[in-house]
Amino acid sequence: MNSPITGKPMKVHSEVQTLNFRKEEFQVRQRFYLCEDSGERFTTTDLDELNLDLVYNLYRAKHRIPTPEEIKETREKYGISAIKMSEILGFGQNSYGLYERGEIPNLSNAKLLKLASDLESFYQLVNDWETQEFRQKENLLSKIERLINEEKQGFDYLEHYLIQEQSMNELTGFRKPSLTKFKEMVVYFSHQIPSYKTKMNKLLFYADFLFFKDFGKSISGLKYKAIPYGPVPNMYETIFENLAITDTIDIFFEPKENGSRKEKLVGRSDRPFNPDLFNPNELSCLEKIVLRFKDVSPREIVEISHYEPAWLENEKNRDFISYEFAIDLKAL
Repeated sequence: MNSPITGKPMKVHSEVQTLNFRKEEFQVRQRFYLCEDSGERFTTTDLDELNLDLVYNLYRAKHRIPTPEEIKETREKYGISAIKMSEILGFGQNSYGLYERGEIPNLSNAKLLKLASDLESFYQLVNDWETQEFRQKENLLSKIERLINEEKQGFDYLEHYLIQEQSMNELTGFRKPSLTKFKEMVVYFSHQIPSYKTKMNKLLFYADFLFFKDFGKSISGLKYKAIPYGPVPNMYETIFENLAITDTIDIFFEPKENGSRKEKLVGRSDRPFNPDLFNPNELSCLEKIVLRFKDVSPREIVEISHYEPAWLENEKNRDFISYEFAIDLKAL
C-alpha cells in the first residue's frame, strides 16, 4: 500500500494493544501500515478483517469454541442440512448457518456445538430431538451408530501420539491440528522441490507461518520448535518415516563425507498431491513457498531461517514457537 500522504510504499508494522471483545480483554498484535515520513497509520479492509480475526481467535481459543470450518465439517459428517442441525441443537432457524459463516456463538451455544462434534453426545441429542420426521430421526441415529463403530475400529493411535495438542492456541496457529493436511503438505513439496529433511522442515515452517501472517491462522495446525538447524515441525522424524513406510513419499539416502547419510524426500508418481484438502488461499501460499525457495540450498535456507525472530527468540531453550512471530517474517 502506498501512503495517501507521500505516495511512497508503506510497510506493515504491528503493535500490541489491549482490545475488548464481549466484555473480555485480550492482548493482540494489531497490524497497520506506517507512513515513515508523517508517522500516520493506515489500514485496509483486508487488514481490518485480519485484526478482528486475531481477536476472535483468542476468544475462541480461550473458550474452546469450534471454528467455522469445524462446525461445517461436523454437520457434513452427519449428512444433514444447517436447518436440521439448528433444530436438533435447539437454535434459532438461522443461527447455525451464521456460525458456519463465521459468527461467534455465545458460550451456551458453543457448548452445544462441541457436543455435536462428539458422536456419542450427538447421538443423545438426536435421541432427545422432538420431531414429527420419525423416519429421518431413526435414519440419523442409525448413521451415528455406524460412525461410532467405524471410529472405534479405525482409531489412529499414531496420529493421536503425534498430534498430542488438540486445542487451538498460538502454538497451533489457532487451527485444530491436522496430521492429514500436514502430510499432504509434505507430499506437495516432495513433488515440487524434492528436498533433504533440513530444507523440507523450513519449507513447512514458512508455509504455515506465511499463511498465519496473511490470514491469522496456520494451514496444518502443527507446532514448530526452534532447534540449532532452524525451526522444525514437532515430531517431524516420525512423521516423515511414517510417510515413507506407507508409500506416500520416498526417502532416498545419500552418503555424507563424515560417514553419515542424508535423507532426501521425493514424491512418488503413484501418489500424487491431493489439492482437494486445501482452499485456494492455502494452495496459493504453498505455491509462493515453492517460488521463493526452489533454488535455495539446504545450507542457505538454514541461514535464512536463523534471521527469523521466531528462531532467534526460542532457540536457546528449544522452545515451541508462537505463530505470533509470523508478523516478523524476514524471508517473505
